[in-house]
Amino acid sequence: MKKRTLKLKSLPSQIHLIERFVEDICDENNINNTYFGNILVAVAEAFENAVYHGNRNQVSKEIVLTFESREKGLMFEVRDQGEGFNIDQVPDATDVENNPDKKGSGIYLIRSLADEVRHLDQGRCIQMLFYISSINQQMADARVKKLKEFKTAVKKEDIKRDEE
Repeated sequence: MKKRTLKLKSLPSQIHLIERFVEDICDENNINNTYFGNILVAVAEAFENAVYHGNRNQVSKEIVLTFESREKGLMFEVRDQGEGFNIDQVPDATDVENNPDKKGSGIYLIRSLADEVRHLDQGRCIQMLFYISSINQQMADARVKKLKEFKTAVKKEDIKRDEE
């Protein structure tokens, strides 16, 4: 079992280090471009959430990205030093009528792209597991469909708001 850790400052500019970290791991595991994109977007979104919502842009706080190769697949964990949050209180990002600010869209995106998502340590840690066996066209098609449905719902709400 391979394991790697990357410690980062709570700075959005650190995103290039995340990209390199994920790219190296995907190259080593022969992950194709589509699945690489899913992993990169989910991990980058988790990092951004940790910077903005977890550590509240406090540069003195650290974010730790851990990768672990598991039997089921590739696991990425993002841990911040924030106060945490209750995942059950995150609004439904697809309910654009009751959630016009689209809060929770990052978590929705992560859940749509990863095969398993766990929130630990009172919300200060998110684990995303990507099954190696799900690297197939059927799974990719299902994920694209979910994302298109979300984008369509958001666009409808934006048009509706513009007409008002």
